[in-house]
Amino acid sequence: MLLHTILNRVYRHPGFVYHSIQFVDDAISVHLRPRKGNRPICSGCKRHAPGYDTLSERSFEFVPLWGIPVAFRYAMRRVRCSRCGVVVETVPWATGKRPITNAYAYFLARWATRMSWAEVARAFRTSWESVFRSVEIAVEWGLARRCLDGIRSIGVDEVLWQRGYKFLTVVYQIDAGSRRLLWVGRDRTVKTLIRFFRAFGRARAEALQFVCSDMWKPYLKVIAKKASRALHVLDRFHIMAKMNKMIDMVRAKEAREMRSKGRGDVLVGSRWTLLKRPENRTEKQEIKLAELVRLNLKAVRSYLLREEFQIFWTYLSASSAGRFLDSWCRKVMHSRIEPMKKIARTIRAHKTLILNWFPARGLVSTGAVEGMNNKLKVITRRAYGYRTYRGVEIALYHALGKLPDPMDTLTHRFC
Repeated sequence: MLLHTILNRVYRHPGFVYHSIQFVDDAISVHLRPRKGNRPICSGCKRHAPGYDTLSERSFEFVPLWGIPVAFRYAMRRVRCSRCGVVVETVPWATGKRPITNAYAYFLARWATRMSWAEVARAFRTSWESVFRSVEIAVEWGLARRCLDGIRSIGVDEVLWQRGYKFLTVVYQIDAGSRRLLWVGRDRTVKTLIRFFRAFGRARAEALQFVCSDMWKPYLKVIAKKASRALHVLDRFHIMAKMNKMIDMVRAKEAREMRSKGRGDVLVGSRWTLLKRPENRTEKQEIKLAELVRLNLKAVRSYLLREEFQIFWTYLSASSAGRFLDSWCRKVMHSRIEPMKKIARTIRAHKTLILNWFPARGLVSTGAVEGMNNKLKVITRRAYGYRTYRGVEIALYHALGKLPDPMDTLTHRFC
């Protein structure tokens, strides 16, 4: 079977023919030409237009054949368009000025979901830049065609992606059976989240039933304004994370004070003993905790207050949980442990949103946000930190966006 025949079967382009095929410098060159009578199409308005002249031959990378690099060679025509003026024609196998075919871009993008971009570049003897551009093409294609209708629950969070406190705002869909990244924005400001709601649309925002977030003030402000009909739930994970942070502050301060008194060994190795949940502690940590409890330290009292707070999540009704919350906060305010008093004041200030966890329980999984964040961190770590925001944005949409696959539009799947 001739290579002409294979290409016509798997990657045929109406209006163009595979003119000649040559094996040159350990690579296959496939020369294309327009069919007789084929009028070029303007790349601006996508209408047929009369020809103007022909440019020099260009090369477009194609899917390797038997490990051999393949390149399409074609002399682009310019058209004299009545609307756009003199412009270069558009061709069906490539987009814009990119030096790779769409099929090869989709091929590389599919492999980039299985391996790192650098590994894909090495495996197929191309550049990292070509892999990035391929993923970018696939992501742009998918974003333009994804469906955002029927979304009922979203989660909003911020993620540190570079040193120097450079954050991303990420918005996930957290409906049961459909969890994906909806949007990525630079920074974690009011303006950032407003940009998401503008892109999302007012009708979709009004149809939201649940919004999950942490206690970051800019997010609370925007959600209250843009998704006022939704039940706003504060994420349980972030509440407990803040409490653990306060416990660690108490432990660190108390350890310094005890070292100054010559008793620095008392709290040595106690950090994870106090921060871990009971079911996750080792036998050694259980023994350490028993020793600390007998000393009646502030760090231990903070730990016991946290464990008592865990009862809050076991209540079945918001009214009973609210009474428990008030009682717990009063106890903390009399504890004379300033960091714990700080978290109690925060909980009091956000009591209504925290209690929303009960009517939302079973209908939306607030832990889904943290689960998605863990996947996001793996992606950013795998690249050892993207140097540009565009790089991390494309990588996250590609890995977590569950975008439509452009490979499905081809008559032949190359991988």
